[in-house]
Amino acid sequence: MAYSERPQKETTMSTLSLGLQLGYWGALAPGNAHVELAQEAERLGFDSVWTAESWGSDCFTPLAWIGAHTKTIRLGTSVAQLSARTPAACAMATLSIDHLSGGRMTLGLGVSGPQVVEGWYGQPYSKPVTRTREYVDIIRKVLAREAPVTNDGEFYPLPYNGPGAWGMGKPLKSITHPLRADVPIFIGAEGPKNVTQTAEIADGWLPLYYSPYRQDVYADQLTAAKPGFEIAPTVLVNINDDMEQALYPVKAMLGFYIGGMGAAKRNFHKELMARMGYPEEADQIQKLFFEGKRDEAIAAVPSEFADEISLSGLKDAIIEKLKDWENSPVTSLLINGDINLLRTMAEIAI
Repeated sequence: MAYSERPQKETTMSTLSLGLQLGYWGALAPGNAHVELAQEAERLGFDSVWTAESWGSDCFTPLAWIGAHTKTIRLGTSVAQLSARTPAACAMATLSIDHLSGGRMTLGLGVSGPQVVEGWYGQPYSKPVTRTREYVDIIRKVLAREAPVTNDGEFYPLPYNGPGAWGMGKPLKSITHPLRADVPIFIGAEGPKNVTQTAEIADGWLPLYYSPYRQDVYADQLTAAKPGFEIAPTVLVNINDDMEQALYPVKAMLGFYIGGMGAAKRNFHKELMARMGYPEEADQIQKLFFEGKRDEAIAAVPSEFADEISLSGLKDAIIEKLKDWENSPVTSLLINGDINLLRTMAEIAI
């Protein structure tokens, strides 16, 4: 039975919006291509555009550039890595872009993984859930601008009085008055504790991959979400008459994240796949990837799993699958593609 034919649990119907997920740059800068995509997405009625960072381009600079060349589309980071900057620096970038764009900024945050945090940023990957809560709390204090910012937490003490301190620091309040004190904060979270906390402290959640057919995986973790809480997963869209060809980019993404984006002992992407019902397959993908058999690792990704987290196949089938996404807590689908794909998705989903 196709996933789109499976009976769905009773849930509140949502009105899906579309977002443009630009991600982070590859080996070469995109030139003006991302601006042109964002402008077309805005013209088509897309709700948002998102930039990311890993260990190359940052997320705020391209977003500001896109914001300067658009007028109404929401601007988001998906995600800004916590270790890339202090919470105060992140709040400064956020309030600056929010001002420059006329109040269009959404801050998406994520801890990244231990390889990036310790290998690229040179920081310990300890207590990511606690660190996220502290980070968000400081940003909200900066944006609220109700008092000089202080924090007695473990990771970002303000003022700093630890080793090497001169003892001259004092609590400060942002010189610039934020345009909005309530800039939306989304969090990219995968682990159960992090998702639960996201529902408690954030305005939205950015799942890396999500299945509208397995809502029970996250149901208990989202009970604390406030009214208006947004869920915006990145969803690969591939329109192709050949289903295997349509699913290949999804399998390649999953093979890389589950096999290579993590250590043998701890890989959050692999753990999520296991919680979604594929523990043995996740183990096999990682094993093959570590053995250098990347093509085999990709081939080991179950077609069923790749299908349910993406919009792949015939156009008519994708139209039917969109009904399943609407019958879920998801509020926005973040998609990536060329102008023709954006136009097609706008035609069938907006």
